[in-house]
Amino acid sequence: MSRVEPALEARLMKALAHPIRLRALMVLNERVASPSEIAQELDESLGVVSYHVRMLEELGCIELVRTTPRRGAIEHHYRALERPWLTDDQLERIPPSLRRTLSGSVFAQLAEDVSAASKTEGLGEVRHWMVRFPVLLDEHAWEELGGLLQGILDRALELQVETIERRVESADGETLTAILGLMLFERHVPEHDRAGRAAKRGERRSSPSPARTREPRRPSR
Repeated sequence: MSRVEPALEARLMKALAHPIRLRALMVLNERVASPSEIAQELDESLGVVSYHVRMLEELGCIELVRTTPRRGAIEHHYRALERPWLTDDQLERIPPSLRRTLSGSVFAQLAEDVSAASKTEGLGEVRHWMVRFPVLLDEHAWEELGGLLQGILDRALELQVETIERRVESADGETLTAILGLMLFERHVPEHDRAGRAAKRGERRSSPSPARTREPRRPSR
């Protein structure tokens, strides 16, 4: 994600500071929707969602694209102008409580997506890709891996634009709505496990190394 102006950065951080605003912005990044439709998807009251949607509009994160007469009222439909995430530099400048809110909301949405896909044929497709892999990293490796993941995200957004352009040129061909989930976080190790591992390391350091034996070398012929 490219750097943004300080004023926009402050507004974006305020927009993402509430879980309902964050989830509403996620929905509007996927499609055009009204507060009523968002409230139904999030299982929240229309009044609460409407308030947070107005906040997103005032903060410049979404815009009104059309209105629809419905049952004697006017339904407003919005689309997103900003992505619902922050760069590493931006995340460093916000309180830990807000970082936890952002991470928790993203994880909750991803868990819902996986749960929904597991009830259909989505996870049974051969071409779906999923892996969980604990890996040992130092600070340098962590930074490099994070950069690689950012590169994947950037390329995914480019591929989406290319797909849309091809669809404009030709209506032929199938398009799929996919979920791309990228995660890199420090693994939680329970305190008793840490103590046990530290004790084992101490035992290894204090124990004499066993004598190594070598097989006699066979004479060359």
